Amino acid sequence: MTTDAADEPQPRPRRRRAPAGAAVLREDVTEAIRTAVFEELAAVGYARMSIEGIARRAGVGKTAVYRRWRSKLHLVLDLVSALAVQGLPAPDTGSLEGDLRLLYEVTSRALRHPLASQIIPDLQAEAARNAEIAEALRKTLREGQDSVASSILAAATERGELAAGLDTDLALDLISGPLYWRAVVIRSPKLPKGHLAALARATAAGLRAL
Repeated sequence: MTTDAADEPQPRPRRRRAPAGAAVLREDVTEAIRTAVFEELAAVGYARMSIEGIARRAGVGKTAVYRRWRSKLHLVLDLVSALAVQGLPAPDTGSLEGDLRLLYEVTSRALRHPLASQIIPDLQAEAARNAEIAEALRKTLREGQDSVASSILAAATERGELAAGLDTDLALDLISGPLYWRAVVIRSPKLPKGHLAALARATAAGLRAL
């Protein structure tokens, strides 16, 4: 009696082993941990934040957090850096002033969110003592904003609203500086009525004067 080769025991193909823990890194758990980090930062600050507190708030064990990040520093750096990558939507209203106003409205809402308004000042204080956090904050608060602001400048220049060859660094400071000063440094609880519209007009005038 002959036996079909397919019926004979075959050596099992060797599977490349996934990194330890990779099979259980469920996205819903990861998102729960990310949310817990922001809430924990807002509640107790970076210095008092712990992996135990994050895990408890997320409803997971500490192991679930450590499988993804090896320390609270790396966890916060990863989340803050991810915000920089996401960036802001580039406005396209057809005018420099309109683009600036939309940018200011979106940015102001983000900065004045209850969690952001508590987390950013706390991380700024930590940045004075930790170069890694300082660099991550620089990316989040500057690079994401600059990318959108640069698009606004390029569009305005193409439309002829701004002169070619303007000082880009000075222009970016002029766009971003006032809003961050009020929202992050002064931490004004409420913007005066019409403030963002007036700021957009003044900034547009300032950019045209460069």
